Amino acid sequence: MSLLVVGSVAFDAIETPFGKTDKIIGGAATYISLSSSYFNKKVNLVAVVGGDFPKTDIEMLQKHGVNTEGLQIKENEKSFFWSGKYHNDMNSRDTLITELNVLGSFDPIIPESYQNCDYLMLGNLAPSVQRTVIERMKKRPKLIVMDTMNFWMDIAWDDLMKTISMVDVLSINDEEARLLSKEYSLVKAAKKIMAMGPKILIIKKGEHGALLFNQKQVFFAPALPLEEVFDPTGAGDTFAGGFIGYIAKTGDISFQNMKRAIIYGSAMASFCVEKFGTERIMNLSEKELDERVQDFVDLVQFEVNI
Repeated sequence: MSLLVVGSVAFDAIETPFGKTDKIIGGAATYISLSSSYFNKKVNLVAVVGGDFPKTDIEMLQKHGVNTEGLQIKENEKSFFWSGKYHNDMNSRDTLITELNVLGSFDPIIPESYQNCDYLMLGNLAPSVQRTVIERMKKRPKLIVMDTMNFWMDIAWDDLMKTISMVDVLSINDEEARLLSKEYSLVKAAKKIMAMGPKILIIKKGEHGALLFNQKQVFFAPALPLEEVFDPTGAGDTFAGGFIGYIAKTGDISFQNMKRAIIYGSAMASFCVEKFGTERIMNLSEKELDERVQDFVDLVQFEVNI
């Protein structure tokens, strides 16, 4: 079933203890679209880039089945650029450069051919922009998933509350959940956040896995222990892409199926961190993905007699 992805398509420059890159393709919508394309070949993208963005990278997205009709190209402007340096623990980083450029005035235009999308994934953007996308959909999608970050909690609280109240699933990390709810316990935090509107909450815990909540149930998915993590950039967005991509493929929005979607999202994220940027998730084989998902099953499967 068709999926609409809205977010940033951008340039990143990354430094980790394993090395550094020049400008490479990045952005939340890039990671989400690439990841979801392994499950669903009806991915529709809405984003904005400048005239400096390579046509070869747009063609790469298209080869993955991503419809770029909704990708705006501002020929005389520059694309969004972010540069960051990760600390040795790979869990914290310093932002070195942020240049909003075309993203600063992004007005998301939804092409007519996208209007019947069954699923909507809102990548990290200003909550007012995310809300505009929802309001411009002529028919409400079957499921709306939203990602956000602490930055918007600091500078756009009222806008964020309005947008959160309009979505079905919210995906944030543990630090953001505590900031949003003002609760340290993630169980208490989840209850408070779901009272704000979302029926489902995903709390990402990085190398410690992810939690999935609804009003009555909790599911925990571990992160796969990896020998080396080269670059965590985009891992959360890759996770989100795998999650919504699997749901769009199956057409099942039950909590049981979301458990499976969390595992597929975690599998995709585990690939992402193995190389810089999008390099690892651009050319995955079906066999690699199946084996990685089986690794997750083997990690948690056990038998017990009670």
